[in-house]
Amino acid sequence: MAMEPVKRKWTVQEYLDYEQETGIKHEYIDGEIYAMSGGTDRHSTIAVNCMAHLANELRDSQCRVHSSDMRVKINDLKYVYPDFSVVCGRAEFADEGRTMLRNPTLVAEVMSPSSKGYDSNAKAHDYRSLESVQLYMLIDQDRTHVQLYSRREGEWLFTEYTKLSDVVPLDALGCTLPLSEIYRNVDVEVDA
Repeated sequence: MAMEPVKRKWTVQEYLDYEQETGIKHEYIDGEIYAMSGGTDRHSTIAVNCMAHLANELRDSQCRVHSSDMRVKINDLKYVYPDFSVVCGRAEFADEGRTMLRNPTLVAEVMSPSSKGYDSNAKAHDYRSLESVQLYMLIDQDRTHVQLYSRREGEWLFTEYTKLSDVVPLDALGCTLPLSEIYRNVDVEVDA
């Protein structure tokens, strides 16, 4: 989740150099950089649960799961870090160091109260602008609630899942993600 911007206009190269020098992750949006905040126990556990389940489901496929360490290049003015992503087929990178993924198939954000607005509006729009993205998933960290945007024939379909017995179909990956796995060992409010 991005926090307050580091005040001044940055070029992309200054941003990339600064990240390399400091080792601190920032999102780059239109010349401003935003330091990434640390996550909560719930946030971290949910992300790891999802990545572990997907890595297991996709182990014999052409898809690979990436953690929040993999930066995604939206365009020349936007570089972000999803909580996790999946790329199917040949991964394309915007740099030789292979630190900026250009073609994720799925991107996901685990939402906190402070990131919910950004994740479900501006960031959702940015992710869905990438031609490669077929799935955008928003996962609530405080209650059993998953929102899924799926691209079908050029249109975006929106579906919500709220019961622990629900299973999120990830057709573009050829697998599913049960809410019971997403929220395994996580103390959250269960939606009715």
